[in-house]
This record gives sequence, structure tokens and C-alpha cells, in this order.
Amino acid sequence: MGAFIGVLILLIIILVVMSSCVKIVPQANAVIVERLGAYLATWPVGLHVKMPFIDRIAKRVILKEQVVDFPPQPVITKDNVTMKIDTVVFYQITDPKLYTYGVDNPIMAIENLTATTLRNIIGDLELDQTLTSRETINTKMRSALDVATDPWGIKVNRVELKNIIPPAAIQDAMEKQMKAERERRESILRAEGEKRSTILVAEGKKQSAILDAEADKESAILRAEAEKEKRIREAEGQAEAILKIQQATAEGIRFIKDAGADDAVLQLKSLEAFAKAADGKATKIIIPSEIQGLAGLVRSVAEVAKEE
Repeated sequence: MGAFIGVLILLIIILVVMSSCVKIVPQANAVIVERLGAYLATWPVGLHVKMPFIDRIAKRVILKEQVVDFPPQPVITKDNVTMKIDTVVFYQITDPKLYTYGVDNPIMAIENLTATTLRNIIGDLELDQTLTSRETINTKMRSALDVATDPWGIKVNRVELKNIIPPAAIQDAMEKQMKAERERRESILRAEGEKRSTILVAEGKKQSAILDAEADKESAILRAEAEKEKRIREAEGQAEAILKIQQATAEGIRFIKDAGADDAVLQLKSLEAFAKAADGKATKIIIPSEIQGLAGLVRSVAEVAKEE
């Protein structure tokens, strides 16, 4: 019975030891294994077995991209302005062995390297350049950190300036400057608006004057055309009236002639036609000599008839 219990205990011990020697490495992870204190291997994703009491897991490394937010660091600009800048570093472990044995406390090393690199870059820039050159600062810092951390098996993918905190006096001056700049822009916009309004009013008056002039010109043309049309119609009416009178006179003379009247009667009718043509408006009437003689003969005949 005692032997059975001993065998059972031995089996339990073996199972416990074996279970501790079997390891499963999950995705996006790596395991550094040492044998008797020396580096043995880097286990990738999958199932692995180590030798009991000889091998040990020295470090578990996460291969995913990681983010570390460093506290604000005091820096001095080229124009001697002290400010605080906090940075965010995005990094990824590319070589677990170098990450494990390359540097002690890699995060602290990256933090100190970030602070010194940031001071070097900001020291070459003035305050205004620092506030407006974030992208340039980020690029320079990423390049410098990537080169410096390469021997540690770390790749710096991105560096961002999270906050730039200038002194309170500088902030007040900047706010006043921004307020003055906004007021200046507002004044410029107001002046440009008034100028534009004046130009539009002047252009409107000019267009109105042009339209009025064109309207007056068209009105004058229409009045002239109406007057011309009126005179033409009056002249046509007078011509038609004279034509009708002449036609009527010609018809009367033709009728008298057809009736067998002699020359004296025809001359008398001509005299009557001259009188009608004058219509009492002419001051002088020029009568042919033949008609004048006939008029005298008629007057003599009228006087003789009167004496009888």
C-alpha cells in the first residue's frame, strides 16, 4: 500500500513538472527562454516545451504597437522662453532578444531620450516657430528616436506633441495678440464691405443713369417717328384731297366739254376752279391772261345787261 501511494505521489509530481514545462505562446507575443542563465531561444506563437529545472522563461514580450504618454517636460526655446511639452510615443518591439538584453528598463530609456531630443529640437526654434511647427518637430523626433532605439529592438512609428504649455504671461500676451488680430480683421472686413457697398451703389446709379438716358433716347426717337408719321399722313391726306379736287374739276370740265360748251364757258369754269383752289386763304392769285380777258368781257356784258 505504501508503495502504491509513493508511485501515485511521484506521478503527480511528474505531471505538475510537465505541465509547468509546457507553454503556449499566444498571438502577437514572444517568449525569451534562458538555459542555465544564458539566452537559449525566442519562442514564437504556438506550443513549446522547456527542460525542467534547466530552462526558464526570462521575459514575455508583446509585439503589438504600444503607446506611452510621457509627462510634460520643461524646454527652453531659442528666444529664452521656458515652456512645458508632453509627448506621446507610438512604438513597436521588432526584436524581442534585443529588447530584453539591449537596455535595462526600455520605457524609461525612451522617456529620457525623448526629453533630451525634444530639448535639442526646441532649442533651435523660437516661440512662434514652436507653436506653428508641430509636424516638423514630430518628424524630427520620430527620426531621431527611431535611430536611437534600433539597437534596443524597438521601432518608433510615430511621435506626437500632445500639449505645448507656455508660461501664463506668454498666454496672456498671445490672447491679447489674437484679440487684436481678430479686431483688425473685423475692421478690414467692415471697411471692405463698406467700400464694396459704395461701389455697388455707384454702379447702380450709373446703370440707372444709362438706362434713363437710353429710355429718353428711345422716347425721343419714338416721338420723332410719330411726328414724322403724322406729317407723312397729313401730306398724304392733303395730296389725296388735292388729287380728288383735281379729278373732280377734270371730270366737271370733261362733262362741260362733252355737253358742247364753248371756250368761254371752259375758261369761266377754270376761273371758278382757281377760286376754289384758293379757298380764301391765298393773298394773291395769278390768273392767266386769257382768263383775265374773258373776265373783262363778262363784266362788260353784265354792265350792259344792267343798263337795259
